[in-house]
Amino acid sequence: MNVLKPETRVRIIAALTEGCSIRATERLTDVHRDTIMRLGIRVGQGCERLHDSMFRNLNVSLVELDELWSYIGAKQAHRKPEHPGYFGDCYTWTALDAVNKAILAYRVGDRSRRDCAEFVWDLRTRLLNQVQITSDGYAPYPNAIRASFGYDVDFATIEKIFASNAPESEKAQHRYSPGRVIGTEKEVVFGNPDPEKISTSHVERQNLTIRMQVRRFTRLTNGFSKRIANHAAAFALFVGHYNLCRVHETIRCTPAVALRVTDHIWSIGELVDAALSAPVASPIIPPPLMPSPRPPKAAPAPAPRGTGKVQLRVVRGGKA
Repeated sequence: MNVLKPETRVRIIAALTEGCSIRATERLTDVHRDTIMRLGIRVGQGCERLHDSMFRNLNVSLVELDELWSYIGAKQAHRKPEHPGYFGDCYTWTALDAVNKAILAYRVGDRSRRDCAEFVWDLRTRLLNQVQITSDGYAPYPNAIRASFGYDVDFATIEKIFASNAPESEKAQHRYSPGRVIGTEKEVVFGNPDPEKISTSHVERQNLTIRMQVRRFTRLTNGFSKRIANHAAAFALFVGHYNLCRVHETIRCTPAVALRVTDHIWSIGELVDAALSAPVASPIIPPPLMPSPRPPKAAPAPAPRGTGKVQLRVVRGGKA
């Protein structure tokens, strides 16, 4: 790769983290797109190593989980026999600290039970205290969280209820989005989570930020990834910039400062230098398939209506 000046590297990474495509960055920086691609991959892979080593031994209270859809090379319905095996649907798993807004763990892969288990275990290795976790109703989550956390977790799910029969005039409007939400259903799976804090609103809002800041996730464009390794590196670059450099409007600092991972807001130059010099971390051995046999905590008092679920809250017109 051609040797780039430090200020040029910073300009390139700044453009990529602001949602510019490779070709747009080429026009802005007057650097060939192949050089931009190689630099983005190197820095992204370094950001992955940085995140793996820095974001450990964290004290958090609320964690929200979600999966973000994208695709590699071609959509699943358009795959051909000659395409590589990684072509098709791709899911990015994210765990968000709902209080400090940090992306605690992530994984780029498919929506399988194995990826779910490895993603949850990676999250577990980064936390010190007992946390409350909320996810959607994806079936593999309970077993994965029980296997990784044992009984030291408060876990609940929340599922949206969509209007099933939309008027004919509204069908075109919802071609690329779900139907109207008419309610939510919360369920305590195990532990004793606070019902008022059972939510995935923050991580779902985070999905919007990802689609705006990472060009490969932007819908209805030709900026999608053609290789899964490049896709993973681009997302790792986003996470590094988001956690270490980007001041969050709610907490008025970076998530890393809020978690005391760093003592100041990093510049993009600091991020690039640290990523390019980040060492490879030692792998962490995954847990056994079953949790420890320690008995569970006492079950919480039954919820209203005797259903074993948190009371259904129907949302109409945007108000509970």
